Amino acid sequence: MPPRQLDNKSEAVAAENFSLSDIKLAMRNRWVCFTVWIFLSSLFFVRPLTALIRVSLSNDDLSYIILVPFLSAAVLFIERRKVFFELSVDKARGGCILVLGVFAAVAFRLVGAGSAIDLQLSGYILSLVLFWLAGFILFFGRAAAKTARFSLVFLFLMVPPPNILLDRVVYFLQAGSTWITAALFDLFHVPALREGFVFHLARVDIEVAKECSGIRSSMALLVLALLATHFALKSFWKKALFLACGLFMMILKNGIRIATLTLLAMYVDPGFLYGRLHRQGGVFFFLIGLVLLLPVLLILQRSETK
Repeated sequence: MPPRQLDNKSEAVAAENFSLSDIKLAMRNRWVCFTVWIFLSSLFFVRPLTALIRVSLSNDDLSYIILVPFLSAAVLFIERRKVFFELSVDKARGGCILVLGVFAAVAFRLVGAGSAIDLQLSGYILSLVLFWLAGFILFFGRAAAKTARFSLVFLFLMVPPPNILLDRVVYFLQAGSTWITAALFDLFHVPALREGFVFHLARVDIEVAKECSGIRSSMALLVLALLATHFALKSFWKKALFLACGLFMMILKNGIRIATLTLLAMYVDPGFLYGRLHRQGGVFFFLIGLVLLLPVLLILQRSETK
């Protein structure tokens, strides 16, 4: 090969290597800026974040919250090649979301002084999530944010629902579980007199209390259903259908749990209403919900393949 061609080839390789190094350096700089942004915004909201961690560790109904940012980061890492394929700087949209986050923080600080502490905490965490979203759009651009929209929207699960909203969700699960339990008693011809959330049976009386709503395992099932729809399904309507099935499965598995414990207490040992299966059996019935939900996912996935 002539010396001129060798020189041209070596220059092209050098230029390509220089270009790749520039891209890696630019990506590294964006990540450094975004990491600093996350750190500073978290430092600004350090008190609400500390309160959120404390609530998540002490309240079983909100125990899922502490896992949300890690799951969102994991999805972002899995899809990193697709998300960060096209990068830009979007100051307009990032600035708008940042202003919205500042407005939310100020509004909840002013209004929250005369309202419940849980509502104020929800407002502060909502503002923090908006800050994080603004930083992502600002440093990585609109295209990256559009591709990573699931991970970004998923972060809103970090916002703890206020007690007034949480009570309504618990009541909905409580009422649904009561209805499923009554249906199972009818199915197995178990004589029972129902008064609201209370069942009067031949040997025992049970109440589907708030603690029996199963909200902890229901929220875990919802999070898994969201992740499954994102990775396994493409059609919006099939995703919505699967989430609706997941919502029904939350209530169904809890009704199965209540009916099972009641029948065991009636025909085997009354201690089942207070024993380990009652206190620690949530994982077992959670797995039953997953097993019932898996065929629905496979059918929807197979229909998309066809």
